[in-house]
Amino acid sequence: MKVLKIIIPIIILLSVLAFDYYNKFYKENTNFDEEAIFLYVVEGDSLAFSDSISKYIKNEKTFYKAAQRLDYLDNIKTGRFKISKGIGNKELITSLKFANTPLTVTFNNQERVENLAGRLASQVYADSISLIRAFTDEKFLKENGFNKENILSIFIPNSYEVYWNVEPNQLRDKMFSEYQKFWNDNRIQKAKKIGLSKLEVTNLASIVQKESIKIDERPTIAGVYINRLNKRMRLQADPTVIYSIKDYYKNFDTIIRRVLYRDLRLKSRYNTYRINGLPPGPIAMPDISAIDAVLNYEKHNYIFFVADPYNRGYHLFARNLTEHNRNKKVYTRWLNNRGIYR
Repeated sequence: MKVLKIIIPIIILLSVLAFDYYNKFYKENTNFDEEAIFLYVVEGDSLAFSDSISKYIKNEKTFYKAAQRLDYLDNIKTGRFKISKGIGNKELITSLKFANTPLTVTFNNQERVENLAGRLASQVYADSISLIRAFTDEKFLKENGFNKENILSIFIPNSYEVYWNVEPNQLRDKMFSEYQKFWNDNRIQKAKKIGLSKLEVTNLASIVQKESIKIDERPTIAGVYINRLNKRMRLQADPTVIYSIKDYYKNFDTIIRRVLYRDLRLKSRYNTYRINGLPPGPIAMPDISAIDAVLNYEKHNYIFFVADPYNRGYHLFARNLTEHNRNKKVYTRWLNNRGIYR
């Protein structure tokens, strides 16, 4: 009897401790219906963390006891952490320590580095100002043969896997690495055959892309501009005028549907009605189809084109000024009939 009096309390105590240990570390403590969720955590911000984690757990008390025991609360790390449904506090905290999960960032058709930085900042932790600083870092630009006017060239529109808490410089370096992969030997040789550098191909591709949304027509338009360059004609590309207007007034949100004759006189290094050759940098971020359209341009004798109002998105091409003026009248009449004056 004396032995039982000693053993039974010990068994009860051990049972209580085991039950408490199980509740604290192993009992299911998630509170969401999905198979998994992603928790975005900012290093050192315990208040924000508390607000975030409380939405996804059933018992905050046991979670914080376990977190304290496992030395997590003083070592909260920034990241995007995958939390699976039905796990206990120990596995949950392990996920918060080690399951920083990459995400996919996408971007396309940005007109300036500022626009790109804003787009990326909406997908990763870094803010747009930090990203702009990294992208336009003087040392990086000088070491790799870029400047602030052409740095947009290294960003090839696509989907890329990065960590949510990626450092701005790391993101920039990854994009530069992808740029180098994109410019493989095949593309480099094609650019040399045309007589253009990689940066010049990108510049021209940005104009081609702005000229046509129709991917199948872009090699034809690229061929027009290659013909003009070979003839030492000015490119006279309306998209460069539109970019010049936006840049002059520092308003890249404005929508310009029609270029006027007075616009052609605007003094700008981007206005190809006034400058010879290509502008100093791309007027937008060309996608892969536009770059490859330049590298694989269509060989023909066209040197002019104008929008085809009766085949939306496409253009009417001409080999001489007489043909072009005839096509231009068709388009101008169409604009006037619809009251499009700007």
